Amino acid sequence: MIEYNYYTVVKSYILYRASHHKMRKVLEDFSDYFDDVELLEVMKKIQKDFKEDVYELGSLYTKFTSFAKENMSFEDIINSLIKAASELTSKDAPKWEYIAGRFLSFNINRNIDKESNKHEIYSFADKIKLLTKENLYGKYILENYTVEEIEELENYIQPQRDELFNYSGLELVYKRYLIKNMSGVVLEKVQEMFMGISMHLAMRENDRVYWAKKFYDILSNLKVTMATPTMSNARKPFHQLSSCFIDTVPDNLDGIYRSITNFSQVSKHGGGMGLYFGKVRAMGSDIRGFKGVAGGVIRWIRLANDTAVAVDQLGMRQGACAVYLDVWHKDIPEFLQLRTNNGDDRMKAHDVFPAVCFPNYFWELAKNDLDANWYMMCPHEILTYRGYALEDYFGDEWVRRYKECIEDDRIEKRVMSVKDMVRLIIKSTVETGTPFIFNRDVVNKYNPNSHKGVIYSSNLCTEIAQNTSEIESVSKEIVDVNGETVVVTTTKPGDFVVCNLASLVLGNINITDQEELEDVVSTVVRALDNVIDLNYYPVEYAKITNGRYRAIGLGTSGYHHAMVKQGIMFQSEEHLKFADELYENINYYAVKASAEIAKEKGSYEYFEGSDWQSGAYFEKRNYTSERWEALRDEVAKGMRNAYLMAVAPTGSTSIIAGTTAAVDPVMMRYFLEEKKGQIVPRVAPSLSSQTFWLYENAHEIDQTWVIKSAGIRQRHLDQSQSVNLYITTEYTMKRILNLFIQACEEEVKTIYYVRSKSLEVEECDSCSA
Repeated sequence: MIEYNYYTVVKSYILYRASHHKMRKVLEDFSDYFDDVELLEVMKKIQKDFKEDVYELGSLYTKFTSFAKENMSFEDIINSLIKAASELTSKDAPKWEYIAGRFLSFNINRNIDKESNKHEIYSFADKIKLLTKENLYGKYILENYTVEEIEELENYIQPQRDELFNYSGLELVYKRYLIKNMSGVVLEKVQEMFMGISMHLAMRENDRVYWAKKFYDILSNLKVTMATPTMSNARKPFHQLSSCFIDTVPDNLDGIYRSITNFSQVSKHGGGMGLYFGKVRAMGSDIRGFKGVAGGVIRWIRLANDTAVAVDQLGMRQGACAVYLDVWHKDIPEFLQLRTNNGDDRMKAHDVFPAVCFPNYFWELAKNDLDANWYMMCPHEILTYRGYALEDYFGDEWVRRYKECIEDDRIEKRVMSVKDMVRLIIKSTVETGTPFIFNRDVVNKYNPNSHKGVIYSSNLCTEIAQNTSEIESVSKEIVDVNGETVVVTTTKPGDFVVCNLASLVLGNINITDQEELEDVVSTVVRALDNVIDLNYYPVEYAKITNGRYRAIGLGTSGYHHAMVKQGIMFQSEEHLKFADELYENINYYAVKASAEIAKEKGSYEYFEGSDWQSGAYFEKRNYTSERWEALRDEVAKGMRNAYLMAVAPTGSTSIIAGTTAAVDPVMMRYFLEEKKGQIVPRVAPSLSSQTFWLYENAHEIDQTWVIKSAGIRQRHLDQSQSVNLYITTEYTMKRILNLFIQACEEEVKTIYYVRSKSLEVEECDSCSA
């Protein structure tokens, strides 16, 4: 009697069912190296899904055998298959990176299943209980969902959506976002991660299961990416979900150290920081009437720099901080040299990112009168002698008061020509990629909540534009509490801004289908609004501000990807029309969603008197069509969120979604990347013979088109956008200056990095959305 091994029989059946002789032959060749039936099924499905000749499994087998060795472990076999598929990726065969992703997905799930069997985990509910017991999941998930609800959501999970990932995206999710135990063993599958995030964001909804499914669909289909802190921390015990924070540094010792302490707490919990130093007195100013003793802003910025280095972000990376200063501040020349390589190292801060706040008046002089004098003054002296803070004003009123200060002989001035100031700015730009540009007049002109304050600065990645104000010290008292003597410090909270971010993945959404676009936008607006109430706040001031304004930042990634799929060149008038229509539609659906949520849950605290209520928001943007007029009437009744739209850089999350970053043009259609000691080919998303020439590399594009398109989009963004400029050695100082002037004239609120081909700049992981 002949005995048959079960796996031999199953494997023979799989080979028999192979669709044609050629495939069967390759599968038989592979079976000489392994007899895992599930892996053979994966290969068979790959050949079924990728039918073009360039994706024949024979090519994979040939490449695989060049790595293969005798007595390979199964793990080595899988890694060799991944390596083989990755290296087959080319301009002519770009989908091999998705095939490599299939093998990686198989291996991830296989190893997690093994680990689950060890712990006798047989369901999603079992896994949540184990992760909660090990303090890897927050207790609130089990407290808010019944076992029956978890089972329903488990049945809704779609494992096949792992196939939407390419290798680089899935590897990033595996390394950075999936939950690991204390020994570093991954316990959570990708689709379980998406469902866990969704359950967290939906748990306060009346119909939480319905909304958990809705959130899961937009995330798992890679139509939306949440910001890195949300993806990392949702469902966990310490659920700090926000990307960036902004604080206004006061002009007093207690206030400065409070801001530094707040930054340390934000950094500890994985957030980035924007610090506005425009109120801090300049070097040589007086302290309590003693002349010439103030140390200026640079020494305090160095303290922020050291804090960024000392307090890393969850042990994963160094803290990140942008520091903002007005171009009229007396310390601006030294500020512009913070990151340059020459000069006194005691005046340097190489680990922070300088950003300069510009009035339109400066760019007007730069355009029309470069030889004009530019006056720099100390804000403390202005406040002392004029009785007001110059930074509290913008537009024509700022110009009037600036000239008034110039005429006041009591205020000491530092003077240089506009030309020399421009040289300092552009020298730093070319050498370091910074300073970031913050055009304060246009930011405040379009601020829908100007009735409640001024916007002094932006955040780490320049996309946030919300009211900012300093925290004020009130008193310190010695009091008796239950027989114990304690010191109570009382402060008045200012506007400590929080950024709650997510991005529509335009390359993965059918943007011509308005029903789909509206559904995705309205769903993610609700998810972001829920972040506000479900967040763990590293500082109390952030919780207060977030509760008052309920600000969110809905952005986009895959902009260039979506254009290419529509057959549109970057340098074309069609591009500008595309941007105008698309972002108006996104904004319309976002405003509509916020107004509808307000009917259900109430408006933000400061709605009364806002541009939303008065209708000025729509007038300033020339929204006069019938649909906007109808929406205006609804918005006048209430808005859930004070701020809605902000386009973050999306460095990490665009890789996950397999798309282009934010609103940037693609860096290169095809390039080689070093990973784990091997060279991995990378291609632009959806690259094919039809799309190859539609992709224009970033450094080959006339950057005036970047500014034009940013100006078109800006009208539809109540906040801002992380806009990068890409320059080559052909860009003269005059040409770079003209881009900055054009940005001001096009009413672009902010400019992020200026990236030259020879300059490496750091990506912001905090704001990846």
